[in-house]
Amino acid sequence: MTNITDLGVKAIRDGVREGTFSAREVTEAFNANVAAGKQLNAFLVETPEHALAAADAADKARAAGEELAPMAGVPIGMKDLFCTEGVATTAASHILEGFTPQYESTVSANLWKAGAGMLGKLNMDQFAMGSSNETSAFGNVISPWRRNDGGNTDLAPGGSSGGSASAVSGRLCPAATGTDTGGSIRQPAAFVGISGIKPTYGRCSRWGVVAFASSLDQAGPMAHDVTDCAIMLQAMAGFDPKDATSLDLPVPDWESALSSDLKGKRVGIPKEYRIDGTPAEINELWDKGAEWLKDAGAEIVEISLPHTKYALPAYYIIAPAEASSNLARYDGVRYGTRELPDGAGLQDMYAATRAEGFGPEVKRRIMIGTYVLSAGFYDAYYTQAQKVRTLIARDFEAAWEHCDVILAPTAPSAAFGLGEKADDPLAMYLNDVFAVPASLAGLPAMSVPGGLDGQGLPLGLQIVGKALDEQSVLNAGLAIEQRAGFTARPDKWW
Repeated sequence: MTNITDLGVKAIRDGVREGTFSAREVTEAFNANVAAGKQLNAFLVETPEHALAAADAADKARAAGEELAPMAGVPIGMKDLFCTEGVATTAASHILEGFTPQYESTVSANLWKAGAGMLGKLNMDQFAMGSSNETSAFGNVISPWRRNDGGNTDLAPGGSSGGSASAVSGRLCPAATGTDTGGSIRQPAAFVGISGIKPTYGRCSRWGVVAFASSLDQAGPMAHDVTDCAIMLQAMAGFDPKDATSLDLPVPDWESALSSDLKGKRVGIPKEYRIDGTPAEINELWDKGAEWLKDAGAEIVEISLPHTKYALPAYYIIAPAEASSNLARYDGVRYGTRELPDGAGLQDMYAATRAEGFGPEVKRRIMIGTYVLSAGFYDAYYTQAQKVRTLIARDFEAAWEHCDVILAPTAPSAAFGLGEKADDPLAMYLNDVFAVPASLAGLPAMSVPGGLDGQGLPLGLQIVGKALDEQSVLNAGLAIEQRAGFTARPDKWW
């Protein structure tokens, strides 16, 4: 029999239902992998008891002949941005060390209701700010992949959901939650050869998710394949009256409606995404992806998204501005770290706590955000960036007159070595160049693995869809998945 930890969400769910194996067997196997995989530094907190309790509940329900919940028997990893009742939540920052929420985020509560269990909390870029998982206060996450050049360079798993990406790719968990503000589900998924989807803004509640940029943050699943993402997204999504931006709409049955038949669909290829300096291998995979979708019955059309070149600068004004506002609450007064120098007053405590608690990248973005929101520069920067955001959204609206989904690369490169871009923030920010436009427009977007580059590292293809049309995104992803036949796995890391 296939090793249980090689199985994904659907295979585990169906195996537990059919009695091929018990939920406890599954969870014990993954708990063992989590314990053995500490060198990847993917987990900040391990919660084997939580996962086993959910497994035992699934086994008990099956023995009693009860109908099992949609994800019964499936243990998952939870990004450390989601508040989990009674389990430490730090957003990978020293400033939240010691914080144990007394409440559950809506997304995690939905997953527990669906029968999933939690293997632990996953490492990430601090406050979701980063593209390589090098900004975590608790050390880098390491990708389980290696270049085929015979070297032993540790590679970045992408970010900010790098712990989720590394854990799924390394078989520490069959699936994990991620959050995507400007590509933080899609880019790490591409780096490690898994699938990940950012749904329409508002599909998944932000309540109980530590905020980075409130008008951009959106939760989504990361898993081995498109079907697993559909199953998990279905469990995560839903209206939440506690979140003012939550969409009061029914959750579709995305899994049942999955189809790789794209007859009658039009796939747009945005000419502005042909960026100078993009490796030839990525452009070749992009062309191959278009051929795969054409083979699935789709018509390929060229489209224009003329304001694309302004997306990245607009994002890096809007996101830091919202971050500077959201992170003002971390002052050492109510929870988390408190630095109180001898003889210090209140202002001194604020300054010392924030200086010690926040990492360099978080401080950089707070300073940028505070600057663009300041009295003399608000209109010159923040207001202009919001106008550009509107123009980008209008570009997509115009494009939908000519196509149903858009195909593009997920990232401008394969995974890079840890430390290779750490000293160049601008080079790091460019990792999001293909991902940011869909985030600014609040559109569903997915990355699926398409192949390997010359160094044997995964490359991803991105599908962007109309608002609320996750089904077309998933279907196009499934068509690529079936034709790419991507089965590559990292060498054993244990």
